[in-house]
Amino acid sequence: MEWSIQEIARQAGTTSRTLRHYGDLGLLAPSRTGANGYRYYDQEALVRLQRVLLLRELGLSLPAIKDVLEGQRDTSAALRAHLRLLEQERERIGRQIASVRTTLHRTEEGEGLMAEEVFDGFDHTVYEQEVTERWGREAYERGGRWWKELGPAGRARFQEEHEEIARDYGQAVAAGLDPGSDEVQDIARRHCEWLAVTMEPTRSYVTGLGEMYVADPRFARNYDRYGDGTAVFVRDALTIYARHRLSG
Repeated sequence: MEWSIQEIARQAGTTSRTLRHYGDLGLLAPSRTGANGYRYYDQEALVRLQRVLLLRELGLSLPAIKDVLEGQRDTSAALRAHLRLLEQERERIGRQIASVRTTLHRTEEGEGLMAEEVFDGFDHTVYEQEVTERWGREAYERGGRWWKELGPAGRARFQEEHEEIARDYGQAVAAGLDPGSDEVQDIARRHCEWLAVTMEPTRSYVTGLGEMYVADPRFARNYDRYGDGTAVFVRDALTIYARHRLSG
């Protein structure tokens, strides 16, 4: 199935001129061009356009979007990364709405305001206490600076890389591989390299993180959606990798 440029522009709430501009920049190539010169787009092009529009809403420039798309090898992983970003943004906006509603109510009722209520949802501190308790204040501050400097494009790439790692763990579970096998240990190596951008992956850190993946339902769900038992499998793979490859 395919759609004309006019149909796609209408459905996407944009213009044919914008879609042609995306094509000229290498962001959105038509699946074919008719004898009349009209551009037509198939399902794959629709998915790519959705990713372009999502990244635009995250504030990325067109050159930055092109860099992100060129670095994405797996469409499903990319969409999952975008979905997680959107869900996080939805949660943050929900907290902002609740914060403003509380401020409005307290103001109209003449009640006192609490700073933690007024500014809830306006910064990236939701996990401050948890991270500080687990790994120290320095780790939280370093991670916060890094995440802020990363920018939307970098965050999307960072999360997409993790989606690919998690998916590969799930495929290893489905294939019946052993956590200590060479194939799985290579996934664990990639996982530790991914972790290294925010904190040195020492033996104790990686082992503790693996345990948290199983003990904390939030992390367990994140891995088990690739197949039941994946979180436990990740923990075991990381424990083996840490024991033989890491120190500290």
